[in-house]
Amino acid sequence: MKEIRVMVVEDSRVAREWLVHVLESSPGISVVGMASDGEEAIKNAMRIRPDVITMDVHMPKMGGLDATRRIMEIYPIPIIIVSGSADPEDVKTTFNAMESGALAFVPRPPGLGHPDQEACAMELVQVVKAMAEVKLVRRWPKGKFLSSRTETAVELVAIGASTGGPPVLQGILSAMPNNFPLPILIVQHMAAGFLQGFAQWLSQTSALPVALARHGEVMAPSRVYIAPDGYQMKVEKGGRISLTLDDPENGLRPSVSFLFRSVSDHFGPASVAGLLTGMGRDGAREMKLLKEKGAVTFVQDRESAVVYGMAGEALRLDGATYVLAPEHIAPFLAAMANKRARP
Repeated sequence: MKEIRVMVVEDSRVAREWLVHVLESSPGISVVGMASDGEEAIKNAMRIRPDVITMDVHMPKMGGLDATRRIMEIYPIPIIIVSGSADPEDVKTTFNAMESGALAFVPRPPGLGHPDQEACAMELVQVVKAMAEVKLVRRWPKGKFLSSRTETAVELVAIGASTGGPPVLQGILSAMPNNFPLPILIVQHMAAGFLQGFAQWLSQTSALPVALARHGEVMAPSRVYIAPDGYQMKVEKGGRISLTLDDPENGLRPSVSFLFRSVSDHFGPASVAGLLTGMGRDGAREMKLLKEKGAVTFVQDRESAVVYGMAGEALRLDGATYVLAPEHIAPFLAAMANKRARP
């Protein structure tokens, strides 16, 4: 197996050395370069040409946002934002870096002795290995329709995403009209502590209000509900949102599978469900169940996905009604919403 060559960009010497240790402790990964600011990162990236770059956000001379944008303009390399802060303002900057071309972000692994150290280190390694396989795509091709059918009025939209999902969701929501008449429920796999900032970041460009879902609230039209940290999110009869501490599914809480199953139980053919880019299989079997009940289902196309795990598995199971490029998803949802009036 080819060794993955990584460059670490981090202004703190202690944090930089810790990241190098974490990465090089994993077989198959070699740190071939380092940088302590954005300007040095650009210069070293062009000289070393690593397979993957881990990028800090706040640095002297030039921050990670500008460095990411410049590297992606000159010589696109998979960039992972590694953030040491869950402060909402810092999280917004992190997601802005993803708008500039970064493919994923992970929290910086804490030091030895911290209860989350091993899990965070494993997540960083897994994302680095996944991003090393990504072939960067500069365009999103047109969607390919597999079939066309919807006879039941649509009452809600449910979407699941994982690795690579934030910029795709941002693109979808920013293209939605402010009078979109349906509630949208989203499960985005993300490290604990970052979802509040994620919702705020989405709100900056979305005409629809975006917020973390609250237990017991009734879904309202033209609103976007994000599943919060550490809870399973489901919908109940009457459109009420319930947040529970049910066991993780597919190792995840919130889980797309948990949400989709509740949508299938209570809305069935009156729903639209989608799976975007992401590792794993979360939500794929439940999407097939939704399709069998008459729901309209869609997946992001392979060409534009950072990782074709969840969407690819749903497609393999014949759970998708449509395969869509990201820029076609908002118009597609608007078309589905137009069918909401019952005969």
